[in-house]
Amino acid sequence: MIEDFIGDWWRRNGEELQRWRRHLHAHPELSHMERATTAFVAEKLTAAGLRPRPFPNTGLMVDVGADRVDESGDPVGRLAFRGDMDALPIAEATGLDCASVNEGVMHACGHDFHTAITLGTALAMAEYDRTRGGVPVPLRFIFQPAEEVMEGGAPDVIEAGALEGVSRIFAVHCEPKLRVGHIGVRTGAITSAGDTLEVKVEGPGGHSARPHLTADVTYALGALVTQLPGLLSRLVDPRTGTVAVFGAVNAGYAANAIPTHGSAMATVRTADIGTWRKLEPLVRELIAAILAPTGVTHSLHYVRGVPPVINDDYCTALIAETVGRVDPQAVIEAPQSSGGEDFGWYLEHVPGSMARLGCWSGSGEKHDLHRDDLVVDERCLGVGVRLFAGIVARYGAEGGDRCAAAGERR
Repeated sequence: MIEDFIGDWWRRNGEELQRWRRHLHAHPELSHMERATTAFVAEKLTAAGLRPRPFPNTGLMVDVGADRVDESGDPVGRLAFRGDMDALPIAEATGLDCASVNEGVMHACGHDFHTAITLGTALAMAEYDRTRGGVPVPLRFIFQPAEEVMEGGAPDVIEAGALEGVSRIFAVHCEPKLRVGHIGVRTGAITSAGDTLEVKVEGPGGHSARPHLTADVTYALGALVTQLPGLLSRLVDPRTGTVAVFGAVNAGYAANAIPTHGSAMATVRTADIGTWRKLEPLVRELIAAILAPTGVTHSLHYVRGVPPVINDDYCTALIAETVGRVDPQAVIEAPQSSGGEDFGWYLEHVPGSMARLGCWSGSGEKHDLHRDDLVVDERCLGVGVRLFAGIVARYGAEGGDRCAAAGERR
């Protein structure tokens, strides 16, 4: 059984995978710049006899298991696993022995763990395929660049063919709010869509004693910052979790002078895929309506980000069953997050599911993601590898897509 094999594989290789993870943590790279990380992963895969295929810029994928057909002669879809590789522009403050040696860059979101878990699973499944008569279903492991930037690296990876022949896809994301050993699952939206916008306003400035002779850009920005979130809350179903939040507002330099220009930047998030697809034109209309009475002119730069991650029912149930067979108490219902994740792009093409991987040690403060002091408990490495391998085992034992299709028909 794969479950027994993976336990033995981990006992033989767990310490080495831990060293690799520490190397990745110490050498983080920003989005679209993951060249050393790509080379490191490719080297380990090639040494195991695999043939990784690089993407055009950075990142790569590798297949384990030969192509095959079912009883009807149709190709058997591959089961895919994604590990994202990029880091954040954050100066690390953990004090770890393996802290970042690249100044101002840190793995503050756990992507070093995601990469190591995906790499470890690929190597383990390759050994199983070679020594145990083949994996139960063909597999693909995707090492994706640029998750941390809009619109994410997933669209480029998909365009490069990463989903060709794939029937289901899975991923994990480190969750420092959950104890190591716990896996958070959620059917439907587990993350939100995240767009960004920047509004620039202009008008004839002047003396603050005579605002009626100006188009007051500061007043206009104030109206925008307060009214846009409120109007969205009245025009969009609140159950969709749609919210606009301004993070930067800039105008002026003196108390007694009305400036000639200013700007404001915001994020707009929603957990509903239908709302996300209609959000940009609505926001454009509202901004124009809010600013029109103030007399300023404006320009809007709206960047569509990532869709929400909408977890498939069957794939999520498969994760829960895999975890529950080991420890029923380890399965936790994950809350819906307002954060964005470009894994949602894959789910626009094939069914899949992302799980939350508990990585809190159980003592001390629960540090959040994207913080300079985030420390992830290394024990979650083994949990992640066992989870991915367990999914392969359960999917194969249940008959793969045939069982999934039957469940969806029911």
